[in-house]
Amino acid sequence: MNSVTDLTAATDVPARAAGLVPLLQQASPRIEANNGLTDDVVEAMHAARLFRATLPSFLGGDCIDLRTHAELIETIARADGSTGWCLSQGLGCAMASAFMQKEAGERFFGPANAVLAWGAGIQGKAVAVDGGYRVTGKWQFASGSRHATILGGHSYVFESDGVTQRLHPNGRKVDRTALMVREKATVHDVWNVLGLRGTGSDTFVVTDLFVPEDETVDREDRAVVNDPSPIFQVPTSLVYAIGFAGLQLGIARAILDELCGLAKNKQPRGLGMTLKESPVFQTQLAQFEGRLRSARAYLMETAEQTYAQTAEDGRISKESRIAIRLCATHVINEGAAVTTDVYRAAGATAIFPTNPFERRLRDALTASQQVQGRIDHYATVGRFLLDLPADSNIFL
Repeated sequence: MNSVTDLTAATDVPARAAGLVPLLQQASPRIEANNGLTDDVVEAMHAARLFRATLPSFLGGDCIDLRTHAELIETIARADGSTGWCLSQGLGCAMASAFMQKEAGERFFGPANAVLAWGAGIQGKAVAVDGGYRVTGKWQFASGSRHATILGGHSYVFESDGVTQRLHPNGRKVDRTALMVREKATVHDVWNVLGLRGTGSDTFVVTDLFVPEDETVDREDRAVVNDPSPIFQVPTSLVYAIGFAGLQLGIARAILDELCGLAKNKQPRGLGMTLKESPVFQTQLAQFEGRLRSARAYLMETAEQTYAQTAEDGRISKESRIAIRLCATHVINEGAAVTTDVYRAAGATAIFPTNPFERRLRDALTASQQVQGRIDHYATVGRFLLDLPADSNIFL
């Protein structure tokens, strides 16, 4: 697929993504230098309707399943890590549209170029007023904010006195995500980091901004979901987990393919043969391939099984949530480990930015530092396996 027309005509989401791979591979150095996705890449992603893959059907979305989501991000990240990250983040954010009144959803997500970016964590304060909220906050790590049309700020809700915090009946603090067009916020260019430089994960600020009630969402209130697709019964945090696991698989596959290409001609000093002819390297390569294939099979099987359970029962079970948490944590870390080991196997060739290794290492390591890759998620899973009370449900 070489034209916008071809991309638009493709109804299969992975096929639409595959059509973008040549452009992304060519644009990857420009994306990193730009500290954000380039205009031609964003335009092509919109033409391929990739940012609409998790929108509800009333907005013309694809309502993709979890395996398709993993495959989509894997395909894009194999071509460029930053683009894969921005897409994974954007698709998780877009799910908020299923928790909105349809009229408000149309306002924000109806335009073909709609992209929502939000910051990490509940960092804002939303004071209840007539018709909505006055929102103040500062949100970091808003991946994709440079090409986003909408920003979202997760905020704790306070009563009109600005002091009394609103609580659920069980005592949990009430929070809502306030949506706003990008122009209403002040965005600070702070993204100077090791890897995933092209994500433009900047910080944005609003002060005493009025946000109407119907332009805020509770992403956990499934009673208001406006689409029956099973994807909207899966917590956003777990959709992110699946996506970022797919991202690590894509990066690892890309760097492993490059290593195979390097091995055909590279002859390490003093070895007397090419890497391709070395039994030691042959063994290493097979081990890398086995680890990566195993991690991929685990992710795809888990995505299929948990989605099938959700579709059958109309809700995601605790067992499925734990299964995704365990699988994603493992795959994210194993993917980053494979990428690291492949980088080392490439020798001194890998250290030069003109060669295709070091950026992928930086992207993989940076992605592994995000909350979805935390090692302490294993403790949460372990407690479940031992029938102990949960230590945390925040990432389930």
